[in-house]
Amino acid sequence: MATDNILKTVTPVSHDLGDFTVRRAVPSKECRMVGPFVFVDQFGPAQLDLGSGMDVRPHPHINLATVTWLFEGAIDHRDSIGTFSTIHPGTVNLMTAGTGIVHSERSPLAEREKGPSLYGMQTWLALPDGQEEIDPAFEAVSDLPWIDGDGARAQVIMGKLWGERAPTTCHAETIYAEILLQEGGSVPIDAEADERAVMLVGGDATIDGAAMQLYDLVVLKPGAAMKLASRYGGRVMLLGGEAFATKRHVWWNFVSSDRERIEQAKEDWRERRFAAVPGDDAEFIPLPDGQPKTVSYP
Repeated sequence: MATDNILKTVTPVSHDLGDFTVRRAVPSKECRMVGPFVFVDQFGPAQLDLGSGMDVRPHPHINLATVTWLFEGAIDHRDSIGTFSTIHPGTVNLMTAGTGIVHSERSPLAEREKGPSLYGMQTWLALPDGQEEIDPAFEAVSDLPWIDGDGARAQVIMGKLWGERAPTTCHAETIYAEILLQEGGSVPIDAEADERAVMLVGGDATIDGAAMQLYDLVVLKPGAAMKLASRYGGRVMLLGGEAFATKRHVWWNFVSSDRERIEQAKEDWRERRFAAVPGDDAEFIPLPDGQPKTVSYP
């Protein structure tokens, strides 16, 4: 992929979880953050067996916000502040960890009975300086704006795009959108964010004429006006926002500007000081003994 407006292309690391594959583009050696996005996972598409399902046992987070976005399927979310929410396509789940939160993600019973489908995005946003230790919170937002263009539609998940703003809470300046390109469709990519990236998650697409590879994260040059297009039709995620002056440490499920804060969170989880998840407190994911898969230090 060769164009002066592309800073780098990140091929994600794939983790085969048996029934489905998770592809992690951020954090990686090539890319630690894009705007506030400090973690970018894409999973599926996958069709699970009858009676099976996704079961992510209760686990903790600090100093970040998780964003769950589905293209297909459904996920039951429960957390330690008492939330129960079933995530469906078209609704964004934003869970702000702040001082600390515990949550679980499982396939609903109705999905298990028919064989769950899983296809979507899991991203984490680092909370900005001065807001890392805010109170935990949760919101599910479904009244998200759609924008129709030249052979393309976009749904704004967070932030502002092409004059439309999503009502989703943004702790830092953020842009997050799903762009659906029809056959022969194209759309300009706004140049307002400090940092931007695009990921092709289905079909085909080009950025400034350069072919995008499925699931690669393409980091774009700041300020450059670019065009996204598709020959046969495609689905593309646009993400980014303000550049952080202070880098973030990442270890397992913990994110913070302060490495000592992560050490405290490790001890708190090991000693079971985090609050339990009502309705899902029989299991938990233990602290990793060694180095977890997700580690990133400035």
